[in-house]
Amino acid sequence: MKLGILGGSFNPIHLGHIFLADKAITALELDRVIFVPAYRSPFKPETNSTGASANDRMDMLAAALCGDDRFGIDSCEIKREGVSYTIDTLEDFIVRYMPKGKPVLIIGDDVAADFPKWRESDKILELADIAVAFRDSSAVTEYPFPYTLINNEVINISSQAVRQKIKENSSWRSLVPAGVKAIIEDRFLYGFANGSRLETRWSNKNCSQAIIQRIEAAAREILSTERFLHSRNTAQAASDLCRRFGIDPQEGYLAGIAHDLTKQLDNKQILKIVKSDKQELSALEKGKPNLLHGKAAAVLLRERFCIHNEDILDAVASHTYGNDNMGLLAKIVYIADKTESSRNIDPALRKMCKEADLDSILLVVLEKTINKLRAKELDLSEDTLKLLNKMKGRKN
Repeated sequence: MKLGILGGSFNPIHLGHIFLADKAITALELDRVIFVPAYRSPFKPETNSTGASANDRMDMLAAALCGDDRFGIDSCEIKREGVSYTIDTLEDFIVRYMPKGKPVLIIGDDVAADFPKWRESDKILELADIAVAFRDSSAVTEYPFPYTLINNEVINISSQAVRQKIKENSSWRSLVPAGVKAIIEDRFLYGFANGSRLETRWSNKNCSQAIIQRIEAAAREILSTERFLHSRNTAQAASDLCRRFGIDPQEGYLAGIAHDLTKQLDNKQILKIVKSDKQELSALEKGKPNLLHGKAAAVLLRERFCIHNEDILDAVASHTYGNDNMGLLAKIVYIADKTESSRNIDPALRKMCKEADLDSILLVVLEKTINKLRAKELDLSEDTLKLLNKMKGRKN
């Protein structure tokens, strides 16, 4: 295997790093590029003093490179601790990876001029081929050692700039992979949400962005494109309603993105999931198992994704026909499912969702839903009728 080595602090890893590794594989005909995060870089003494631990940086690398077997991650410098020196890593790699020919050490033109000053640079040149990539500019510079030039475009992103933008609450999310963004937000890295209104938005560690991303990825894989987009619209509508009514918007988003997880499973699969939870079924549910998709999705959330928040589970389970014991989040998800942006509904109802109290919105949505079912001569759940009577009672 022809191997490339890309070292750095990766504090955090950003899209520029990944673009460079991708370009190196193509330009140098490599089989794999291994990312090697430094424990403490001799060039960047701030590596361990910016609010991200070595473990955080490793986790961000793993999230950024997920699913692409052209890229590897090696923690040897993290494990060694202390200042990270390239010669130690090279000697270690040659023993462990047994690459085909010399490994290719990829360095940027921002440090290439100082390469002769690196520890045992002569020995590095014996053990590895050097490839220089543009980092600061695209101007060709001659260096006093053998090297191959990677004629890459300069991507004007740096880890320092990303950290600064996060600290200043400026635009930074498009500069890093989605998985890295989630870790930064979940762990409040680099001053994220320091003293801002976002701190409460992302404060629920049991409903983190990383968990939401896992569930959303599962929904995207399981559901048709149209059904997935409905789920995502429902998640956003639920999140917006949660903000209106003082509930954690992350819980609304998670419940919304998950509410139809099992919608497109066949009846036997849905029944199997629900029966595994030993739930009692109504006559209507036994005759039409697809009506159980909400309850099945709640079971899946608990068993596969370890979601134990009862409000979320109840919201997912009861979104199909409701019940008279629905909590605030369950009411919100029920409304969001019926009023999300792709639905063709009365503009007056959309306006109501932005202005009216929650129970008033729920009653209108419930009545419209029941009228549609009756027009199609479909059976109504007893739970739906009980909820209707309760909402009418509150109105009176």
